[in-house]
Amino acid sequence: MQGNEQQAYDRGITIFSPDGRLYQVEYAREAVKRGTPSVGVRTEDGVVLAADRHARSPLIERDSIEKIHQIDDHVGVASAGHVADARQLIDVARKQAQVNHLRYDEPAGVESLTKEITDYIQQYTQTGGARPFGVALLVAGIEAGEPRLFETDPSGTPYEWQAVAIGGSREEIQSFLEDEYEEGMDLEGGIELALRALASVNDEGLDASGVDVATIDVESERFGTLTEEAVAQRLAEFGLADEE
Repeated sequence: MQGNEQQAYDRGITIFSPDGRLYQVEYAREAVKRGTPSVGVRTEDGVVLAADRHARSPLIERDSIEKIHQIDDHVGVASAGHVADARQLIDVARKQAQVNHLRYDEPAGVESLTKEITDYIQQYTQTGGARPFGVALLVAGIEAGEPRLFETDPSGTPYEWQAVAIGGSREEIQSFLEDEYEEGMDLEGGIELALRALASVNDEGLDASGVDVATIDVESERFGTLTEEAVAQRLAEFGLADEE
């Protein structure tokens, strides 16, 4: 009987179960866990985003796998979960960033931009005939000279972090970050921590072609990505490279 009762609440996103749960939102969180992991690390000098984008087939063009996106000159986003859902939210964020430029003639704040995204996500937890977004995002950037790092949840809730992981193996990677994160580290230290965190759940090491790394530094307030050669150099330096 209990299974049948749960099934009834599964069918409507707008209906709470008797114990106060929205099953479709919980299922959306499970969809996020099926995605490859992404990591964000906030440092004194800026913010680092790193994402595992390994290909499921050697025939896939690596460049077609997008996990980290530029939103504005000073903001970047990493995703985990359904790629199509992520692309929809990336478009929302980019449009809102441009609206802010046109309306106020200034860059959008990282916190306000994150809340615009989560407000959009939250609408899909109250709308009949729709489903929640099966994706989580890390929104990183510089605001008033300070690095900021936020996570968005399928429920539409924003969280601010010093270091955080989303996607598959989140619990293990988050535990690694909690043990290894140190306040006051520089941007290069943040890159090392992010790569080590991704490698902590990969016994075979990391392949530079399957890892994306981006930074937004305080000095320039500019989003930039590391080349594959730069990532390979750091993986070798940190002893994290795939031995094959």
